[in-house]
Amino acid sequence: MGRRIAVIPGDGIGPEVIAQGRRVLEAAASRQGVSLECVEYDVGADRYLRTGEILPESVFSELQQADAIYLGAVGDPRVENPHYAAGILLRLRFELDLWVNLRPSLLMAPELTPLKDAPQIDLVVVRENTEGAYVGIGGQFKRGTADEIAIQEDVNTRKGVERVIRYAFELAATRRAAGRPGRVVMVDKSNALYHGHDLWQRVFALERERAPGTEADHLYVDVAAMQLVKNPARFDVIVTSNMFGDILSDLASQLVGGLGLAPSANLNPQTRRGLFEPVHGSAPRHAGKGTANPMGAILSGALLLRHLGLERAAEEVEQAVAASVRAGSTTGDLGGRLDTSAVGEAVLERLGERIEAWPRS
Repeated sequence: MGRRIAVIPGDGIGPEVIAQGRRVLEAAASRQGVSLECVEYDVGADRYLRTGEILPESVFSELQQADAIYLGAVGDPRVENPHYAAGILLRLRFELDLWVNLRPSLLMAPELTPLKDAPQIDLVVVRENTEGAYVGIGGQFKRGTADEIAIQEDVNTRKGVERVIRYAFELAATRRAAGRPGRVVMVDKSNALYHGHDLWQRVFALERERAPGTEADHLYVDVAAMQLVKNPARFDVIVTSNMFGDILSDLASQLVGGLGLAPSANLNPQTRRGLFEPVHGSAPRHAGKGTANPMGAILSGALLLRHLGLERAAEEVEQAVAASVRAGSTTGDLGGRLDTSAVGEAVLERLGERIEAWPRS
């Protein structure tokens, strides 16, 4: 049984971390008797500078047929076109209707958090991924003058809000069955953004009624940010809008070790399409130095495996990363001395080990 994975290494450190992610991804799948056909696509800054193409239609058509897309990062200072990165990442999210952005944050070792005496941190941000302020609706008037006006619309639809909040409740039930709290916190700013976020309030109230066995609460985004730092253990599943999810998930990632450890999944649960990428971006100034942390890419690969139904393989990858972190087999951002490829090797060596005291509840 084989699965076809479309691989876009991307820009900056993307090719370096994706190379290590692929090694682990393919090894973990193979241990379950599944072969992955990884097809690499020439999409990124080099192609754009060479041909002027951002995401050719022929490539986009093939990406739609893949079982999953594995993306490094996009962004390159050589590219002056402000629409370049959005023409790849946002186009894939929007046109493939990948409406869930899933960003888990798990504290694998206590020394990684900047918080004093932090309790266990194990949460996931469910970010609405195709609406909000990122849809690009708006404009500028009298640009470059003292009277310039810039307008950016925040789009919230009943369909979009309902499906992402419902997904969060379903995820909470799954996590509760696995021994986690299974708690939902919906985050908005309805006291200031009444028209858009009153919709979030009303839909949340209805979904809470549909799931009486799920503990559910609401916080304004400023309070949620404060509580994430003050008491991150109160959170299990956070569901929120596109912009707030972007911000809160980066904050949560920093609480457990930084963006180098942060994975993400862009999902459509109905069509089963998925795009998986580390959160850290292309970090061009670190490219080619061997210092990039590949663990975010490796953990994104674990999310990809879970998306394909390979739960045991996903858990083995996550456990191998945790064991490597706790052994100090990391890049410098986590206090280790290994280069990018050596971290990939360290994780590979630990695949399949029984990990004692795995920090999840």
